[in-house]
Amino acid sequence: MMTGEKIYFDYNSTTPVDPRVLEEIAKVARENFGNPSSSHCFGESAAEIVKQSRQQVATLLKVKAEEIYFTSGGTESDNLALKGVVLPYLAQGRKPHLIISMVEHPAVVESCLYLESLGALITRLPVAEDGTITAAQVAAAFTDETVLVSLMLANNETGVLFPLAEIAALTRPKKILLHTDAVQAFGKVEIDVTALGVDLFSISGHKVYAPKGVGALWLRSGVKLEPLLHGGGQESGLRSGTENIAGMAGFGIACEILAVGMAAEGSRIQALRNRLESELAAALGQQLIFHGHRQLRVPNTISLSVPYIDGEALLAHLDLEDIAVSAGSACSSGEHQGSPVLKAMGVSSELAQGSLRISLGRWSTRAEVDHFVEKFSAIVRRLWAISPLYPKK
Repeated sequence: MMTGEKIYFDYNSTTPVDPRVLEEIAKVARENFGNPSSSHCFGESAAEIVKQSRQQVATLLKVKAEEIYFTSGGTESDNLALKGVVLPYLAQGRKPHLIISMVEHPAVVESCLYLESLGALITRLPVAEDGTITAAQVAAAFTDETVLVSLMLANNETGVLFPLAEIAALTRPKKILLHTDAVQAFGKVEIDVTALGVDLFSISGHKVYAPKGVGALWLRSGVKLEPLLHGGGQESGLRSGTENIAGMAGFGIACEILAVGMAAEGSRIQALRNRLESELAAALGQQLIFHGHRQLRVPNTISLSVPYIDGEALLAHLDLEDIAVSAGSACSSGEHQGSPVLKAMGVSSELAQGSLRISLGRWSTRAEVDHFVEKFSAIVRRLWAISPLYPKK
């Protein structure tokens, strides 16, 4: 998204709100301020918006509307899924076992640390050098106490996809629940949640051109969760609190927009990403190191390291050129101490510290890609010229 000369290549961090979504949010905020729990006409019209928004999300995911529970975003959805499943076992004095990977989002990692402190047992599976994981690894980690497997659908830093359908084929016969943090896959690849075979599915609005502060958890019919928020019993008792009607409406419209032409848009963005990768590699003498599986990934994401250069220095120079990318993940309060994801993939500390994540989106263009390659290459050459680590001829 080029605003003047500014380029935004950080769509995995957050997306601009689509103008059509903004229009809907403004309309709802102006005309439908009622509380959906109220029985008068103002409440009824607000409740109808919630119902419609729920259906729009459900339609995109190919699930039943009553299986969608609105939350404040992906982090809350992940917390509700993991804690909601595990806390009842802990309350019974049991030691439930969970399986995650070593490259999960902090919302899953930190939830597991909390549950572990209460007595839960956690297995953290390693990933291969290309960031992938196999169903066989998951199966080998099963114990008699395994109650939940939580694996992301697409990694937030590398874009690498996990084989959730294969894993679901193993968890289902054993009655082990399968949760996926699908925040970074949602809206980038076609998803039929029922066909995927998972039991709990977390998504977030601000990754798909909706506002921040709204997300959802899909819950397969029959799966029971302990609520984290207690109060008025909204969201069928699973998530109390007066509904964020405008946010829900915006999320619904965003999903409706995604439902049209997602495959074509994915192909367009993938072509831009591939051009950016090949042009960068050619411009810098094939010295860049790209991370993650080359095929099994979402179409918009690039994870790379520039040898002999600190990632923060590169990020700062790009920012001076009004170009926005991320140093690894952007979900850790702005702190960058080297990507845990890349370290889990066996990347050296030096390269992990120097990693960047480039992510394209709805308003990315070929002109932006070409401009980025020109500026990025010039910055790297300047930094190489002054780096004491760069081998001089």
